[in-house]
Amino acid sequence: MLGISGEHLLILGIVLIVFGPRRLPQLGHTMGKAIKNFKDGIAGIEEASYRKLDSQDNPQKKPPTDTDGGNGNPPTGSQLS
Repeated sequence: MLGISGEHLLILGIVLIVFGPRRLPQLGHTMGKAIKNFKDGIAGIEEASYRKLDSQDNPQKKPPTDTDGGNGNPPTGSQLS
C-alpha cells in the first residue's frame, strides 16, 4: 500500500492524535525549517586541518644564536658585550 507499512501508519495515527489535524501542517513546516537549518549549518563547517610549522617553512623566524660558546654554561658579562 504505497510503500507504507503498518508501523508507519501506527506512528502517523499517534502523531495525529497527539497534535491534532490543525497543528500537523505547522509541525511539518517547523520540522522542515529545522532540517534545512541543520543541513546549512553542517555544510558551513570545514574539516580542521593542521600543518606542522618548521623553521624551513617560516624563513623570517631565525633560530636562536649560541651565545655561550657551545659549552652549555650561561653567558658571562664578558660574553654579553
